[in-house]
Amino acid sequence: MQTGNPAKPKIKLLPGQYRGYDIVKIHFYYNEEIKQMVRTVPGRQWNVENKYWYIPLKQFDLVEFILMFKPIADVDYSILEESFTKSVETSEFHLSKKLKIIASRHPRLPAGYLEKLESKRYSLNTIRTYICYMEDFILEFQSKELEQITSEEINAYILRLIRYKGISPSQQNQRINAIKFYYEKVLGLDKQLYYVERPKKSRSLPKVLSEEELISILQALTNIKHKALIATIYSSGLRRSELINLRKQDLYFDRKLILIRGAKGKKDRTTVLSDSLVIVLRKYLLEHKPNYWLFEGMNRKQYSGTSIARILDNGAKRAGIEKKVTPHMLRHSFATHLLEQGVDIRYIQTILGHGSSKTTEIYTHVSKKSLSKIKSPLDTILSDKQ
Repeated sequence: MQTGNPAKPKIKLLPGQYRGYDIVKIHFYYNEEIKQMVRTVPGRQWNVENKYWYIPLKQFDLVEFILMFKPIADVDYSILEESFTKSVETSEFHLSKKLKIIASRHPRLPAGYLEKLESKRYSLNTIRTYICYMEDFILEFQSKELEQITSEEINAYILRLIRYKGISPSQQNQRINAIKFYYEKVLGLDKQLYYVERPKKSRSLPKVLSEEELISILQALTNIKHKALIATIYSSGLRRSELINLRKQDLYFDRKLILIRGAKGKKDRTTVLSDSLVIVLRKYLLEHKPNYWLFEGMNRKQYSGTSIARILDNGAKRAGIEKKVTPHMLRHSFATHLLEQGVDIRYIQTILGHGSSKTTEIYTHVSKKSLSKIKSPLDTILSDKQ
């Protein structure tokens, strides 16, 4: 009977800020071996006041970090991946330079794998993730030629990761995609000849805020820049990364439109620029005079995604809202409120940039409008008794 290996100690990577710049915090229960290895990581520093190791984000390489610590620890970077938008790495020059470095450091990658990822224009984060998971896969089957590995062996490999590593459904899908990419895109094998069972996707409904809650948050934000940030996300239904990448020239005040460049799926689209937001943005632009990006952080660079989350969290707390509020909840709320106002779901789909109407239809399940005509049986019972 097969048994799992002893559990490795865990390292958790978390986003943070220190003295105005983005950092990656390294958290782990005391372990002398991990501690000594952390000391060898390029760029690592020790925060004396709060007692944790960290690496400035600009010097951090996720794939290298994972490969470095793989022999002695499991690295959990799920929160880091959700929280950071590395907008500085979206430029073509920086991406090309980064890919050359990755190629030189990972000679065991199969021929054509990295090049195909680049030609398909995958994001740098996705490329890093695929490379990391493909490296794991290659090491697991290092005694075999990749072309000789069967789908049954791959399924068994994924199952071992679930049982003994406790990987999440999301990571399971990513690992499957990394493996499938090699066989289907690089080798060009038929999809029907290669199949890996996938986890069922959770059907959780989007969390939304009421109109009253949104007003109270905006009223609680007294800083005009903070107010403009949050108002823009909600008023135009933006993703956080889309807000960060907005330029001054993307605002069309005369046409009441905002241009979203290279959004999800590498597609441009336009969204609404409301009259109320125009007032807030004009005041913000007059006071702060941004240079290139609509919202700038330190040294006129793009604004930090973690800072946006922190501003919203603080505004919600000041407004007396106890539940956890995230930037993406603003986008969900935007879509839900439009639906409740009677806007056709096809227009909402276009504004949000959804590829399928099925994605947009999920908002019908949280809209008050869909339930407004339904009367609770309790009300019927009580009215009959009166």
